[in-house]
Amino acid sequence: MAATRISDVAVRAGTSPPAVLYWFDGRDQLLNEALGFSEDRFYDSLTERLAGLSSPGERLRLLFEASIADPDWTLWMELWTHALRDGRGQETRQRLDDRWRREIATHVRDGQEAGEFDSDRDPGEVALLAASLLDGLALQATLGDPEVEPERLHQLTIEAVERFLGGALPKLADERDDREHEMLAEGGSG
Repeated sequence: MAATRISDVAVRAGTSPPAVLYWFDGRDQLLNEALGFSEDRFYDSLTERLAGLSSPGERLRLLFEASIADPDWTLWMELWTHALRDGRGQETRQRLDDRWRREIATHVRDGQEAGEFDSDRDPGEVALLAASLLDGLALQATLGDPEVEPERLHQLTIEAVERFLGGALPKLADERDDREHEMLAEGGSG
């Protein structure tokens, strides 16, 4: 983002730099709006998929898997840096983090109420721990840490959440199908 010029954005959007500055007061606001837009699209894409799952554990697993599906957290890293020096950036970061944690906490609470999770740990605390772990691992993955490949990031996040909740998150149907296919290819059964 530091190397992005308003003129670059204008060219990509098919407009002029003054038109971009008419709608956004600069690159900082553009970053805030871009990440907000990206997050809205993320949640919009999840709505139908979440509704199609039968248990809170499946929905919780889907949240983490969807957040890990695109291992490029560059915009988030830009926002974190931006938030250190700009009040609006801090407000955007807080709003987006609060939204993510509420989403996690909702499914944790639903799972506890349904008896699906053994833990009586505060759902907000589970959400904070899980989101913080995911952010830290995502930062390492984005920086190219060879110890934190996307598959490892996924595995560690799910494992930690399962520990926080006191039990395994159910596999999603496509994961079960993939595992069944692997077992059949190996000559085993599900």
